[in-house]
Amino acid sequence: MRRTRSAQRWLMLTSVGAATALALTACAGSAETPSTAPTLSDEPVTLTFTWWGNDVRHGITEELIAAFEAEHENITIEPQFTDWAGYWDKLATTVAAGDAPDIIQMDEKQLSTYAANGVLLDLGTLGEGLPTSDFPEAVLGTGALDGTQYGVPVGINTYTYMANADVLADLGIELPDDETWTWDDLNAIAEEVSAAGGGTVVGSQSWGFEDGGLNNWLRQNGESLFAEDGSPEVAATEATLAAWWQNLLDVTEAGGTPEPSATIERESAGLAESFTATNQSAFGPWWSNQVAALREASGQNLVPLRVPTLEGGDDGAAYYKPSMFWSASAKTEHPGEVALFLDFLANSEEAADLLLAERGVPANEKIREYITPKLDEVNQEVVDFLDLIAPRVGDAPPATPPGGGAIETIIDQQTQRVLFGEATPEQAAADFIEELQRALDDAAI
Repeated sequence: MRRTRSAQRWLMLTSVGAATALALTACAGSAETPSTAPTLSDEPVTLTFTWWGNDVRHGITEELIAAFEAEHENITIEPQFTDWAGYWDKLATTVAAGDAPDIIQMDEKQLSTYAANGVLLDLGTLGEGLPTSDFPEAVLGTGALDGTQYGVPVGINTYTYMANADVLADLGIELPDDETWTWDDLNAIAEEVSAAGGGTVVGSQSWGFEDGGLNNWLRQNGESLFAEDGSPEVAATEATLAAWWQNLLDVTEAGGTPEPSATIERESAGLAESFTATNQSAFGPWWSNQVAALREASGQNLVPLRVPTLEGGDDGAAYYKPSMFWSASAKTEHPGEVALFLDFLANSEEAADLLLAERGVPANEKIREYITPKLDEVNQEVVDFLDLIAPRVGDAPPATPPGGGAIETIIDQQTQRVLFGEATPEQAAADFIEELQRALDDAAI
């Protein structure tokens, strides 16, 4: 993805001292949380609010803004939104210009980078203005670094393997038992589907293009992507990474996944054009908050399954991932109004009635209980699925260090090299570690 010059300059300049900033935070500890909320102004106040998403999300978010403004006549929320592809360039540009939005929709991979560079507000300073007692500690902790809360989780989701029950039924193949199935089982049934499909259906959509699947694989092997102690180090071993790519290469060469050229073409086309959404694969790896969109696009019975495991793999390999966070600018001139708006987004039933599960199943347990009966059938199934996998859920993976946002590009590149025979799985694993570690080191210079 191309970056604007101002974005490149900001990313380069602000990477300096990022590690130092986090180290200082760790030494100093989080400031004592105030017991009262920041003061609100009686004068007109304008807050800028930025987010990424599609047209549906934009419409819902504008309804949220209108509802909030109706209750607070002196506060105006100025919307700034774009799609995912252009979001981070746009945000980096505004930050570089000293004009960071007051409220920021933040991704886990970027949280530490923006926090370490002093962009994000310590939400603990908002005190009673932003209560978080209805968030489970483990989930709330995903938005904290060294004890400082920089983001409030919006929704939770988990990695899943989608199965097209209609396609399987048409081919006379039974839905696998996801309580016991392994990667070998997935590969075998994927090859069976491709053979029975006669060229019209493949067994499984390919994986290897983002870190959700990789995190599950590493956790099943008792490893993590980044160091557990929070240091900016790649912790995954070459052997485990190579085995991940070898598994994908084996099933691809056996015909269980699409031809590499077709896979890459669909990867760049988006969800609606995927093999899963077009009913051209029986299985595919997705996040649970994508179930509704996939079912709507496919028009068929797509069933979320637990991720396959290794024989004897770790029980706590699954994890709940925040879909995104609500964050705020450290330079906001209106912390009281920011707290008021964030409290509305994170804790109010009125906002929940509009959001439903569009940004994921609510991370706020009280709100999730309130909203679940109002969700459509598909999203109620997603809530049930999140509850179902709870026995397999372990602690969240270590937070992505500054510079770690480069991981998706690096994974994509190495997976393509493996699929097209340009690198062995072992070469891809070594290059992956080298490139990702370089990105972390560059952010700590």
